[in-house]
Amino acid sequence: MLTYLWYNGVFFMLLSGVWVFSSKRKHLLATLLSLEFIVLSLYLFIFGFLLTYESELYFTMVFLVFSVCEGALGLSILVSMIRTHGNDYFQTFSVLQC
Repeated sequence: MLTYLWYNGVFFMLLSGVWVFSSKRKHLLATLLSLEFIVLSLYLFIFGFLLTYESELYFTMVFLVFSVCEGALGLSILVSMIRTHGNDYFQTFSVLQC
């Protein structure tokens, strides 16, 4: 019963992260935060799954390393775009402007 509630809670986290990602797409920071929330919910799902089947947890460490690298890459893109354009609105970015 507890694992059922655990997976439902993590699934609700995943769906709410996807909903925020699809609805708040004006700002780059909001989309990056929702992507990090999705990664966190996936981490909790994988952690709970591996604990349920009493498996090794080394994969969770590898997943955390990749998610930190993804977050650092997103933050560096955000900083470079704010330095060049002055804000993080997607509407001010132009493909023709290099």
